[in-house]
Amino acid sequence: MTVTGESPRRRRDPEARRRDIIEAAATLITEIGSGGLTHRLVAKRAGVAVGSTTQYFATLDDLRQAALGHLADDIDEALAAIAQSLTDNGASPDAFAEALHDYLSTPRLLRADMALLSAAMVDPAIRPLARRWSDGLVELLTPFVGERSARAITAYIDGASVHALFYEPPMTVDELSAALTALIDYGRTP
Repeated sequence: MTVTGESPRRRRDPEARRRDIIEAAATLITEIGSGGLTHRLVAKRAGVAVGSTTQYFATLDDLRQAALGHLADDIDEALAAIAQSLTDNGASPDAFAEALHDYLSTPRLLRADMALLSAAMVDPAIRPLARRWSDGLVELLTPFVGERSARAITAYIDGASVHALFYEPPMTVDELSAALTALIDYGRTP
């Protein structure tokens, strides 16, 4: 309270509000898809007035793009965690299966990945965001297993991600390791 008995005004943090709006939009996209996004839904989820969403994002497309970029950044962090795990534990199929299992056991990341893929199917401008995971995974794995196996493993993981969303829990570490071993062997055959 101030000397006059009024509550002190809270300082506005425009960047925090903008981040909250983007996070709310990103979460909604993972729940309802990017086509169902509205300024009103985002404002309600972020706990702000609708005018705040339009203040920071003049168009719904601008907001959608920022939210999808946020989801792609989350996926990039997951990829970095897998890379760190392979650095720390070696690049064996068992070590990779452990790191992959952690990813497949995180529904928020799987929904983000699928939301990006869904948006990219109808909007070619989104494809570079949606491909960051796959392209990054191929780049990460190629030095260890070769490009042919890296591409096969990446395609397998795309399918394993969809599988994990529909069937809980995801495949076991042993199942993943066996599949990864077979895909690595596939890349070594002429």
